[in-house]
Amino acid sequence: MQGKPVVSLVVPFYNEGATIEMFFDAITSAIDNIDAVEFEIVCIDDGSKDDTLARLLAVSRSDSRVRVIELSRNFGKEAALTAGLDAAIGDAVIPMDADLQDPPELLVQMIDRWRQGADVVLARRTDRHGDSMAKRGTANLFYRIHNRVSHVEIPSNVGDFRLMNRASVDALKRLPERQRFMKGMFAWIGFRTEVVDYMRPARASGTSKFTGWKLWNFALEGFTSFSSVPLRIWTYIGLCGTLLTLSYLAFIVIRTIIYGIDVPGYASLLVSILFLGSLQLLSIGILGEYIGRIYMESKQRPLYVVRQTYGDNHES
Repeated sequence: MQGKPVVSLVVPFYNEGATIEMFFDAITSAIDNIDAVEFEIVCIDDGSKDDTLARLLAVSRSDSRVRVIELSRNFGKEAALTAGLDAAIGDAVIPMDADLQDPPELLVQMIDRWRQGADVVLARRTDRHGDSMAKRGTANLFYRIHNRVSHVEIPSNVGDFRLMNRASVDALKRLPERQRFMKGMFAWIGFRTEVVDYMRPARASGTSKFTGWKLWNFALEGFTSFSSVPLRIWTYIGLCGTLLTLSYLAFIVIRTIIYGIDVPGYASLLVSILFLGSLQLLSIGILGEYIGRIYMESKQRPLYVVRQTYGDNHES
């Protein structure tokens, strides 16, 4: 790999055995036509329960560019992606998914932009017809809300698929948090950034591992990782509630002085108690999200555990 710059492709796998042959056929077809750089393909098996690892090892034995990192269990995509970034040795690193929704033919454009001076090259989805209408709508809503409340703006319709030079990868590796929201971390480091657009195809095989519940928790992770606005909002809600209460108290006192004492209604009292109680529980839940993050960070556990690495004389 000496003499030419090296580009590392970082690909997490979790139960993707059915797509591996198609993925490597597409990848090798794309990179074999790029002569300006050398490639390594860092594959992370994130505790797959199917034959993903066996298929990856078979590929690594036939292609010296392929390295396989086997994690000791399923740690999640963010941790697997971090493991790949830590292991990549390239002058530039490109994280991508194994489902071929990140088209390999886009690699040549990204590498050209990097060689022309860009530190980071983002792949932006202009057409997400491969995703459901609900997923497209909720994704757009997430980006709008997150960018309004956070001090770090995440580019809309940009996922993990991007090229990062060595300086930006090293900067990312310096971020120590255990609860990782990679989209926000990618945006936080900055660097000179360019964008290439593409149409996002449907998955080559299988189904997404992100259920609606996981996507909701992922969105909460994004909000709490890069913004304290949810906490500040409840300060203002409490202030408004106090002012309304004092105003209502003044109204009751004045009305009592003028009209005398009456018997208040049970329904209005019950609604007021339930409403204020619900607000308190919701605010406690938001506080719990942030306290939970502090708790997880304070343990200082490693993000992932590598069981074994394979390929390119790195077996251990």
